[in-house]
This record gives sequence, C-alpha cells and structure tokens, in this order.
Amino acid sequence: MLSKNYKPVFYLFCFALVAYVLHKAIFYFLEINTQNFHYSLEIPYLFFFGISALLYLILLIIKKKNFEIVGMAFLFGTFTQMLFAYLVLQPILKSKTGESSVEKISFFITFVLFLLFQTLLTARLLNEKR
Repeated sequence: MLSKNYKPVFYLFCFALVAYVLHKAIFYFLEINTQNFHYSLEIPYLFFFGISALLYLILLIIKKKNFEIVGMAFLFGTFTQMLFAYLVLQPILKSKTGESSVEKISFFITFVLFLLFQTLLTARLLNEKR
C-alpha cells in the first residue's frame, strides 16, 4: 500500500496519462500530423512528469527537515523547471515550419497543465497539519 505522502505521485501519473491520451486524441481527431514535430508528444509528458514528481519528492524531504521553507523550495523548483523547459523549447522556438506553432502551443499547454497540478499538490502539502 502506498504511503499517504506518496499517493500524490500516483495521482500525478494518472493525471499525466489521462492528459496524454486526451492530447493524442485531439491531435488524431483534428488530423494534426506530429511526424514533423521536433519532439514526439511523449517527450514533453515524460519530461514534465519526471520533473514534477522529482520536485514533489524533494518537497516531501524538505517538509520533514524544515517545514518553513517548503514554499520557497517550491518557488525555486518551479523556476528551475521553467529554465529547463525553456532550454528544451529552444529548438522549437528556432524552427520556422508550419507545424512549429502547433508544437509550441502543445508544449506550452503541457507545461501549464503540469504546473497547475504541481501547484495544487504543493498547496495540499502546505495545508497539512504537522
């Protein structure tokens, strides 16, 4: 059985899986060709899931050691995530193809979805009683 603290990572995985399937279905029904994308659709989801899960686990460790700095650690982790996302997004930003605008929007939507879920998890973590 999963510990109460690690259930949100499972929820994050379920969220990522559902969001990925919906994203893939939207591309299928709108007949958007992802063959020419710089990154396949799986890469951003794996990237953001990995970073979000890692950040949550780090926040759990920080919560045990010093609860007062969890919020600051979240802000630093989010900044780091944004920096990594920008670095990964660079080839897409430099691309001038027609599919690049769809890929940019897709990448941004994926980023925002994970950021929102991550923020909700952190807010729940901060609202827990010691």
